[in-house]
Amino acid sequence: MTPTPESIAAVDAAISSRRSIRAFRPDPVPRATVERILELASRAPSGTNVQPWKVTVLTGAAQARLSARIRAAYDDPAERARHAEEYDYYPAEWVSPYIERRRKVGWDLYGLLGIAKGDKARMHEQHGRNYAFFGAPVGLIFTISRVLGQGSWLDYGMFLQNVMVAARARGLDTCPQAAFTQFHRIVADELALPQDEMLVCGMALGFADPEAPENALVTEREPVAGFARFLE
Repeated sequence: MTPTPESIAAVDAAISSRRSIRAFRPDPVPRATVERILELASRAPSGTNVQPWKVTVLTGAAQARLSARIRAAYDDPAERARHAEEYDYYPAEWVSPYIERRRKVGWDLYGLLGIAKGDKARMHEQHGRNYAFFGAPVGLIFTISRVLGQGSWLDYGMFLQNVMVAARARGLDTCPQAAFTQFHRIVADELALPQDEMLVCGMALGFADPEAPENALVTEREPVAGFARFLE
């Protein structure tokens, strides 16, 4: 491929416009579009071409059933306490600068939604919207074989990024969701996953609602000088 200003701009735009969208329009996404996005994403590199990704695409009644089951467990404190993540996504102990970044994005989101500090009821409700895929017409559930190692999980991240960038190229938006991992047993049961498959995350896919205040959130990024060094 010979780069042109147009091709460079198109790729840059797809990457730079990717954001985690938390309110979607109900407009359906054609199955052929979802299949093409996944086909493109599968060009992600993986060690010895293992291709560790497995995807369940949920729409309509199937999506609604999973959402309802998880939401029921989430809303019941006793039931929620029975569910825990199967792997550590976040650190056991937060340190700087990560804790400051985590807090800032949380309060920036709550600020847009008018959720005051200490308003646990509204915080609970906002987090619970994860389990309805934030109203997106397509929910994606990503799983991986339990026999695969850490390298395959790194490869999986590149696949997920490809999904999100390919979606942006088509005017679609996404939200990768670790929130589903707490309820991996419900996901496995509802989707009849094989015992040797492990939940990686979920993802909402659809058209962003431009009127939703939460979609105005644009998270900050550290400048290159803050995370890279160049040695000669």
